[in-house]
This record gives sequence, C-alpha cells and structure tokens, in this order.
Amino acid sequence: MVNLAEQAKTLLDLELTPQQIEQFDRYAALLDEWNQKMNLTAITEPDEVRVRHFLDSLTVVQVVSIAANMRLVDIGTGAGFPGLPLAIAFPQAHITLMDSTGKRVRFLEHVIEQLGLSNARAVKMRAETAGQDSGHRAHYDLVLARAVARLPGLVEYMLPLAKLDGYCVAMKGVTAREEADDALNAMDILGGGLENIEAVQLPNVDTPHYLVVIRKLAKTPTEYPRQPGTPTREPLL
Repeated sequence: MVNLAEQAKTLLDLELTPQQIEQFDRYAALLDEWNQKMNLTAITEPDEVRVRHFLDSLTVVQVVSIAANMRLVDIGTGAGFPGLPLAIAFPQAHITLMDSTGKRVRFLEHVIEQLGLSNARAVKMRAETAGQDSGHRAHYDLVLARAVARLPGLVEYMLPLAKLDGYCVAMKGVTAREEADDALNAMDILGGGLENIEAVQLPNVDTPHYLVVIRKLAKTPTEYPRQPGTPTREPLL
C-alpha cells in the first residue's frame, strides 16, 4: 500500500497531518462510490488513486509556493484534480474548483461538505465565461489546469483569470514542450510568458509528467477570452 504521507514528504518535502491523510482517505472512498454512478475517473485502484491523482496533484508545489490567503482556481477540474488535494494540503489557501458539468460540481460540493473544507468552493462555469466575469477575471494568484486542452487553446482559458505577476500551471504529459512551443504566440498576445517546464517523476510511474509554468506579465486584452469553444477550435497560433 502506498503511504501518501511518506511519499509527499520524500518527493515534495510536504508534511501531511493525520487529519489530512484521513481527509484523503475519505475523498478516495467518495470518489469510488460516486464513480460507480457517473464517469469521474478511469483510475480506481487505491494505490493508483493515491499516486496518479493525489500525489500528482500535490506536485504543483515543485514550481509554485502556496502561501496563506493565496487565491487558486482549478479550471476543468473534473473529479477535483489538482484543486481538491491542494485544498486539503493547504487549508489557509482559497481554492475555487471550476467545471462546466453540473453532475461533477455536485460531486465536488459533496466532497467539500463531507471533508469540512471551508477553504474550497465549487463553481459551475466555463473558463471562457469566467474570464469575462468581473468576479473571476484577473482575480487569482494561481490558475491550474490538468488534462483540459492543448496548450495553445488552454492559455486563453487560463491567463485572463490570473492576476498580474500571478502564475498559470498546466499539468501535461510527454507533449508538454511541443505544446509550449506552439503556444508562445498565444501567451504573448494574452499577456503571459513561459517561465519554466518542470519534469515530475512519480513513484512507480514509467513516464514523467510536466508542469508548464507561465507568468502573467501584462493585462490580457479585453477581447479575450473569446466565445466558449473558440479557443480550442481556433487557437492563437
């Protein structure tokens, strides 16, 4: 059995309390329960959930320090990755979980309630809509996305939500560097700049994952993000 506390300490120098480990265990149980009623994840084996979902989500701390009162948003969060594990691990940060699917948002709300996460909220909204909403635009210190879209379109979802000098972190697979190269023009148009691409090697996982780190350097022009769906169909190449 994978010891999540041990792995978080070894890999990330991150201390998890017994209460936090209990919250992760409860999260895993709820994920399994709800996954039998709706499609939340193809990864269901307990150790795989701990490594490929929970530990993978926490690897964000390899590239960004999460401080008290920071505002984070996880777009296209799905079953809550990476936002919910970060909400568990960093109770002093404020985490918004954003997804366009009502069923998933109801699951997230249930997990938040069951785990007593007063620092997390779930919002049913598309990132393109949020990027033109005064309550979300240029509001977040850190914008996160995992398995949402290719980077040339994804940066148009992410950068409008980031504050000046804030960061966007896209969690990517083997195509990370190629996607980042393809997205350089979009980053420039949207006020961002590529800062780093960090490799992540998870235990017992053959291929590395990558964290693409983008810094918000200038205000995003008001015409972006464009209408829902457009950034993916017509990325700013």
